[in-house]
Amino acid sequence: MMRFQLADRSPGLSLTASVLAVLCLLQLVCLWRAPPAWSPERISVSLQPGESLTIGDAELAAPQADSAHLALRRANDGSWWASNVSAGKQVLLQRDGFDRRMGSSAVLAGQSFRIGAARFDVADAGTTQIAFSGPGAAWRYDGATLYRNDSAQPACPDAGFAARAIALWNRAMPHALTVARPLTFGGNLYCGNRLGIAYVEGASASIARTRDGLLLSGAAERAPLLISSAAGTVDLARRAEPLAGVQTLVAGRTRLGMQISDGVLHLLPQRHVALYAEADALLPVQVAWQWKKRGLWTLPAGRAWYVALGLCILLAAAAAVQWQRGAWPFTRDTGHALRAATIGSALLAIAGVAALLFQRSGSAPGVGWSMLLAWTALWGCLLVPARLSLATAAGVLLLAVGLLAQLELGFGGAESAALRHFQKSVALLAIGLGIGAHLRLRVRSGAPVMPQTSLEWVLALLTLTALAALLMQVVFGDETGVFDLQPVEFAKLALTALTAHCLAIGLGWHADMPEQSSPARRWLRLAAPVLLFAALLGLALVQVDDYSPLILLLVWCMAMALAWALATRTHAATAALFGVACVAAGSIAWLRSAGVAEVAQWGFYADRFLVWLDPAQHPHTGQQLLLAARAIAEGAWWGADNVLGLGAMGQTGGSALHIPAVQDDFAPSFFLNRHGLLGALALWALQALFLVGLLQTAARAFGASEQTRDFRQAWLWRFRCFALCGGAAFVLGHFLLSWGTNLAIFPIMGQPMSFLSAGGSHLLFFICPLLAFSAISAQSIEENQPCRSTSNMKSWAR
Repeated sequence: MMRFQLADRSPGLSLTASVLAVLCLLQLVCLWRAPPAWSPERISVSLQPGESLTIGDAELAAPQADSAHLALRRANDGSWWASNVSAGKQVLLQRDGFDRRMGSSAVLAGQSFRIGAARFDVADAGTTQIAFSGPGAAWRYDGATLYRNDSAQPACPDAGFAARAIALWNRAMPHALTVARPLTFGGNLYCGNRLGIAYVEGASASIARTRDGLLLSGAAERAPLLISSAAGTVDLARRAEPLAGVQTLVAGRTRLGMQISDGVLHLLPQRHVALYAEADALLPVQVAWQWKKRGLWTLPAGRAWYVALGLCILLAAAAAVQWQRGAWPFTRDTGHALRAATIGSALLAIAGVAALLFQRSGSAPGVGWSMLLAWTALWGCLLVPARLSLATAAGVLLLAVGLLAQLELGFGGAESAALRHFQKSVALLAIGLGIGAHLRLRVRSGAPVMPQTSLEWVLALLTLTALAALLMQVVFGDETGVFDLQPVEFAKLALTALTAHCLAIGLGWHADMPEQSSPARRWLRLAAPVLLFAALLGLALVQVDDYSPLILLLVWCMAMALAWALATRTHAATAALFGVACVAAGSIAWLRSAGVAEVAQWGFYADRFLVWLDPAQHPHTGQQLLLAARAIAEGAWWGADNVLGLGAMGQTGGSALHIPAVQDDFAPSFFLNRHGLLGALALWALQALFLVGLLQTAARAFGASEQTRDFRQAWLWRFRCFALCGGAAFVLGHFLLSWGTNLAIFPIMGQPMSFLSAGGSHLLFFICPLLAFSAISAQSIEENQPCRSTSNMKSWAR
C-alpha cells in the first residue's frame, strides 16, 4: 500500500495554526460581544376608507429612503393606492416576479405627454413600436432605435465603439434580434436615442422596452412629465397606482413584501432593514411594528435546508473519518484517509454553493453558521496533507484577517444587510478553497499531469470565456460589472495563465523551434495571443469607462518584464525596468506639487486628480477621501479604542462606516480606524510574506526547470514559475493601489484590497485559484526533490 507523510509537523505549521486559532477566537469574541439588534418583522398600516398617510424611512425601517417617500391612500371602496412623493428616489413595485418603477406607464394611441415646453402627440402605439409627433419632426421608436422623419439619427459624440456597433446591429437585424436601448428625452443634442429638448435636463424622461412592452417613465427629481388621461393631466412620476396584486415594494434599497388582509396593509421587510438597539420606535398611530431579534444561529426554512443540513452532516462525517484515520495532523497509512479528505473537500465546496444560494434567496442562515463554515474552509486549506508553504500559510492568515474585518464591519453596521458581505465572502471561500483542496488532493494521490497540448486547449477555452464575459460587460453592464460579477477578475486569471504559457515556451525555443528565424520575430509570434488579449481587455475597460484596472495592468506588465529579464539574465533590461519604476515614483511625487490649474486642463481622470490634490475644495466628490482621512486620523497608532481594536470587537462602528464603499475600496481605512497603524504594520508584514512566498515558490520552480533534462518537464516548471510571478504581480498591484488610495498617495483608483475587501469576484476567480496553484506547485517541488537528488547521485556515480 502507498505510504507517504500526510501533514507537515514543522514549526511553521505550529506557528501558523496558533495564529489562525487566535484569529478564529477573535471572530468568536465578535460574535459573543455583538449587542442585541432588533428590526421590524411586520409593518402594519391601518387606514379607514378615504384616509391617507405619508410614510418614509422612519416608518419603513428603510435607511436609504427619504423622510417622506411613499404616500398611501385607502379609497372609499377599500382599495389601496400608493404614490411616490420623494423628490429624488424611485419606488419599485413587483408584480408576477418582475420589478417595475412606479411612475411608468404604457403609452396609448391618441394620448399626449408634455416635458417642459415640448408636447408630443402619440399617433400609434403598440407593444413593440410607438410613433409620435413632436417639435418639428415625426418620431418612431421600436425599443432599440429612434428614427427622426424615418431616418436613424447619427451617433452621439460621446458614444464609444461598442455603442456605435450596437446601433448598427439594431438597424440591420430583425426586431427579435435587436438589443434593447432606451429612448431618453432632454438635453441639447439630437443624436443616437436622445431626443433633445431645450432647457430640459438630459434623461428627464425615457421610453424603454420591457417585458410588458414599451413603458414611458419620468424622473421626479427632474422636469415633470405630464401625461393626459381620462381624469385629466397628471404628473406621471407622482401618479397613484393600485397596490392590488403587488408582491413586493422597494423604497430606497429596502425591499418589503406586501400583503393585504382584513383592510390592513402588511409590509414584510426583507433586505436592507434598519436595526435598533431596543424594540421601540416612535411611530404614527396608523402604523404598528411587530419586532424580531437578530438571530445569530437561526436556520432557514424550506426543503432546501434539509438538503444543506444533510450535506453538513456528510461533511462532519468526512472530517471525523479523516481525524480517526490520522489525516489531521498525524502521519499514518493514508489510503482511506486521503479518499476521505478528497470527499470532504468536495462537500465543502457544495456547502459553499448551498450557503450562497440561501443568501441569494434572502433566507441566509445565522452568521454563526457562516463563521463555522469559514473555520472549516480555513482549517481545511491549512491541514491539507502536504508540506505547508510560506505562501499558503500567509494566504490563509490573510483570509482570516479579512473575514475578521468584514465581521467587525457587519456588526458595526446599522442595517440587516451589513453582514451579507461577510456571509458572501464565506460562501465563496468555501467554494474556492474546497475546489482548490480537492485538486491538491487529486494531485497528491497521483493523478496524471495535464500534457502541454491539453493545457493549451484549456487556456484557449479560458481565454474565450474571459473575452465572452468582457463582451457581455460592454453590452449589458458598466464599470461595476455585469450580472453581479466582475469579468475583469476572470480576465486577469486568463491573462496570467496565457502569458506564463507563452514565456515558458519562449525560453525553451532552442529545443523545438528553428534557429533560422530571428529572436525578435519568434518572441513576437509567441506573444501575439497575449498582446491581442491584453488589447481587447484594455478596449473593454475603456468602453465601460473603468480605467483603474489599466493602471493595474501597467504594474503587471512591468513585473512580468522584470521576471523575463531575470530569467534570461538580461541585466540591461533589469536595470532599465528599475529606472522606469523610479521615474514612476518620482512622477507621483511631482504630481503632488503640480498646480491645480495645470491638472484641470488634462483630459484623463482630471476630476480625480483635482480631488486628490485639493479635496477640501471638492467636499462632495472628495467625500470618500475626506472621510477616510478622518477615520485614519482617529485610529492613530493604537486604534480608535486605544487597544488595537480589542475593546471594540463586535460593537457598533464609528465614523468609518460612513465612508462610501467602505467594504470594498476603502476597507483599509476601516482597518486602520479600528486597529491602528500598529495593526496595519502587522498586516503589511503578512502581505509581504505572502508575496515572498509566491516568489520563493516561483524561483524554486525555475530552478527545477534548469535542472531537469526533459524538455516537457522544463516547460511545465517554467509555466508554474511565470504563472506565480504573474499572480504575485497582480496581487502587488492591488496592494499598492489600495493602500495608495486609502492613504491619499494616489488618486482614487477603485480597486479592492486582496484578502481584506469584500470583493467576491476577485476572491473566487483570482485569489482562490492562485492559492491552489501555488500550493500545488510547492507540493510538486517537494515530491520531485527526492527524485532529482537520486538522479543527481546516479549521474555522479556514473
